[in-house]
Amino acid sequence: MRLHVGVPLWVNQDSASKRRRYPALRGATAADVAVIGGGMTGAGIAYVFAEAGVNVVVLESKHVGGGSTAASTALLMQETDEDLRALDKRYGRARAERIWHLGRTGVRDLVATMRQLRVPCDLAMRDSVHFTTDQRRVDDLHAEYRRRRDAGLATMWLDASSLRAGTGIDGEGAIRTRGNAQVDPHRGCIGLLRAAARRRARIFERSAAHRIDASGEGVVIHTRGGIVSAGRVIIATGYATPAFAPLVGRFQMKHTYVLATRPLRAHERRAVGLGDVLLLDTREPYHYARWTGDRRLLLGGEDRPVLPPSRRRHAFTVSRARLRDYYVKLLPALHEIDIEYAWEGLFARTADGLPFIGPHRRYPRHLFALGYGGNGMTFGFLAARLLLDTFLERGNEEDLELFAFGRFRKKAISCRSR
Repeated sequence: MRLHVGVPLWVNQDSASKRRRYPALRGATAADVAVIGGGMTGAGIAYVFAEAGVNVVVLESKHVGGGSTAASTALLMQETDEDLRALDKRYGRARAERIWHLGRTGVRDLVATMRQLRVPCDLAMRDSVHFTTDQRRVDDLHAEYRRRRDAGLATMWLDASSLRAGTGIDGEGAIRTRGNAQVDPHRGCIGLLRAAARRRARIFERSAAHRIDASGEGVVIHTRGGIVSAGRVIIATGYATPAFAPLVGRFQMKHTYVLATRPLRAHERRAVGLGDVLLLDTREPYHYARWTGDRRLLLGGEDRPVLPPSRRRHAFTVSRARLRDYYVKLLPALHEIDIEYAWEGLFARTADGLPFIGPHRRYPRHLFALGYGGNGMTFGFLAARLLLDTFLERGNEEDLELFAFGRFRKKAISCRSR
């Protein structure tokens, strides 16, 4: 299945993306760890493992950074797709707060790594603003603010006037949270892979894994042109591909839609009124927006369940029109601003909005990092650290259990025991 429709801004701007960077696998090779997937998650895993001295091979079926990573708006958010209240209800206060603090750690770690490596990817720290225009949602949103504040998160409440001053939006209230960031996802992915390669990771493009044979000793991965023998394989494909059919039902596949305006002049930006923040509303599905380094406004949302290929193009046309209408009503000055890019991306969401990270009993010698929802870059890099702990047998079981495949089953058992 195609991971995006249309030409994302990031790929079109990066002329180097049209050149082949890495060879296809030919013949036989060996590694400690093989990573399947050359997007942002695979890049982060390759770098973190190679930095630790692990012999890594990355296999990408097409071109690195060209799938869901290229379609991302790259909001590096500590906030999960489900708010703190919902996770508290599912897992209890302590676990819910730990998940959010791990999200914050993921953002900080990725930002620090990008800065240390000097990856040229328009990285910038940004506050998020989670707002509502519906008076009926204000009490719930304010209760969520209090939960985040009590959990020690760097957050503040915006009343209607403060919301208007900071965003240009006529709304009822908002939560503003510090500690988030934004990035050019394509260049960020390429930069991490280059850093991994400097640490002797080997990266192969146009090398789809057709079969994985696992035994007690390790795995053998077959591609069209060669094989990789490794102690472990890490599946970082974003969602469960047909090769892992028993896992497919754990993921809800979604389409999301993104518009990018032309670069705005200073007076046009003032007229729009939106500051340098990551904007999210309380609707379901939610909408999101942010500025780029070259003064474009990215507008995203209108998520919908996955469609058959025959309906995808029509849905793209309808959804991008709805998306523009929504934002013109929200920020009327956008009525005069041209849209230069429009694209649609495919992503996977789980029942609780959290990724699956770690092993699965059905697949020996496998580790997984899948199903991030709207937090792919944050939780993808967190997954790299957690999986390295697993590979090196450094413990950290309590954090891994928060994202384990068995977390729903354990919750059901716990409920029955009471």
